[in-house]
Amino acid sequence: MQVSPIGTFFGDAVYKYEAPRQGRLFAGHPGRIELNAGQNFEMALRDLDGFERIWVIFQFHENVGWRPTTRPPVPPKGKDRVGTFASRSPYRPNPIGLSCVRLLKIDGLTLYVDEADLLNGTPVLDIKPYIPMADAFPDAKAGWVEEQEGDLWTVLADAPFDAQNRWIAERSDFDLESFARVQLSRGNFSKGVFDSTRRRLTVDESAHTGVLAYRTFRIHFTYDDTARVVCLQRVSSGYTAEELQEGTEDKYGDKQLHRDFITLPDFRR
Repeated sequence: MQVSPIGTFFGDAVYKYEAPRQGRLFAGHPGRIELNAGQNFEMALRDLDGFERIWVIFQFHENVGWRPTTRPPVPPKGKDRVGTFASRSPYRPNPIGLSCVRLLKIDGLTLYVDEADLLNGTPVLDIKPYIPMADAFPDAKAGWVEEQEGDLWTVLADAPFDAQNRWIAERSDFDLESFARVQLSRGNFSKGVFDSTRRRLTVDESAHTGVLAYRTFRIHFTYDDTARVVCLQRVSSGYTAEELQEGTEDKYGDKQLHRDFITLPDFRR
């Protein structure tokens, strides 16, 4: 069997921990699919613009190997792992993914989408229209998913965080608020449900505070177990003063952004 990509997905999620587990739960994760030229895909796209959603079949291009079981981000009660075929784990015998995204518009060979859970550079294998009459079964049983611990949390943002986030967004392609909402809106902090390998998260349970790493920035927040509310408070640089000295290695090409950020009176770490 030979399978060739028909195009590539481009979006803001570069690292695995930046992509939401289920895209439709988190609007505000847009991207675009650029189809390959010279293969008559313009004709293949005909009549697709009348659909609100599309299925995107893609390759988990950054994964190697597979695992027979997996630990869900929010596991079922009394279980730590479930079988891979009973999960949406990206580590599968054949690294094929399926995502239902919102189609915003089509411009030539480019499809603009939202609610995407794909990484930047993901090879797209096929596109199919989502048809509610055939694809939606709202009364179908969902197995262990119905027994998951943890509900959606409300994520709010204080004024200092808003100001810092806007300043960073105007000078880079970083979207700290959208990332924080995706990573912090589901789970139970006190029970350690969050997968720290994906979220790069540290929590002080006694103080009900936490720090979430987003690339080279750090998002500081508080949380309320009872109300299930997370409040984004401020942003700090992940670099030390020594690391930000002129002439030091700039692996990610963003140190000047951080130097400017920490010199602003209201944005000091």
